[in-house]
Amino acid sequence: MPTSETTHNTSRTLVVIPNYNGLRFLPDCMEVLSRQTVRDFTTLVIDNASGGEDISWLRTWQAEDPARRKLLLNDANLGFSGAVNQGIRQALEEHYEFTLLLNNDTKVRPDFIEALEKRMDQDPKGRVFALSSKMVKMHDPHEIDDAGDAYTLLGWQFQHGLGECAEKPVWNREAVVFSACAGAAMYRTALFRTVGLFDEHHFAYLEDIDVSYRAQLYGYRILYCPTAVVEHVGSGTSGSKYNAFKVRLSARNSVYLLYKNMPPLMLLVNALPLLLGFLVKQLFFLRKGFGKEYAAGLLEGIRTRKQLEKAKLKEVPLLRYLSIECSLIYQTLAYVLQLGRKYTAGARG
Repeated sequence: MPTSETTHNTSRTLVVIPNYNGLRFLPDCMEVLSRQTVRDFTTLVIDNASGGEDISWLRTWQAEDPARRKLLLNDANLGFSGAVNQGIRQALEEHYEFTLLLNNDTKVRPDFIEALEKRMDQDPKGRVFALSSKMVKMHDPHEIDDAGDAYTLLGWQFQHGLGECAEKPVWNREAVVFSACAGAAMYRTALFRTVGLFDEHHFAYLEDIDVSYRAQLYGYRILYCPTAVVEHVGSGTSGSKYNAFKVRLSARNSVYLLYKNMPPLMLLVNALPLLLGFLVKQLFFLRKGFGKEYAAGLLEGIRTRKQLEKAKLKEVPLLRYLSIECSLIYQTLAYVLQLGRKYTAGARG
């Protein structure tokens, strides 16, 4: 069973940081977090059964400011979804207004939390479910890592702006996005009671797309907030862009995502682009040496999909489905254009 040390909430925001053997990132992550322009927030680190060095460092970190630094130690690796859900449940129980999910391989700018809270405060009706931050690459802060996540008719997720210049005007304007990247995103805590928590069957990967898709089905919005800037290493826990574990889980979760959130008629309408997307991914991973893992993940997703709880699809108005379908078409075109810019830039280089 996990052990935790908590007190009653006196802050607006609970910052939830999952950790699994991330000691190489923690000092930098925590040091910049301690220099925020706002002070009324609490930080909760949820450790997924890391080694002794991580635990020792985290205990020392927590003891330095026990009123504002909380630590929860799991005796097993619950994955990203399981860990952040523990934080969200605590945020709900202690009535935090906002829940900020943050990867341990990040360094936030000093006004990061202030910028996100300020934007949430501009939504008095509470229709914004999440804010996705402006994530730039740690090794080159002039390059975008993620300006909000998108989802296409091919069944693919992609990061807006990936690899592009962070100073371009388009990445400094607020925008509606399909999903917030949960590596650095603020959520309106109370709305989790309606939308539901992250799906723990996902363990890791695409869980943030899933919860954002569900939020849109229920009529909420997700925005990109360019004033909240964070530097991000990327793949800090999994260790690489592609590996057998990540490929298998991502493939399985891509099936889960569709099964849970897309009604049968939409699946039928989009069957051809979706099948094309799976085929292209299968060929891609064959070339990368992970063809078996990708196929195994798809088969696992198909075989185990019925153990998941679907979104309340019958309660969603038809016009909302049409709106989401238009969004998927738009994002597919945006993906093609982003690829075009990437290859054009590469050819010039």
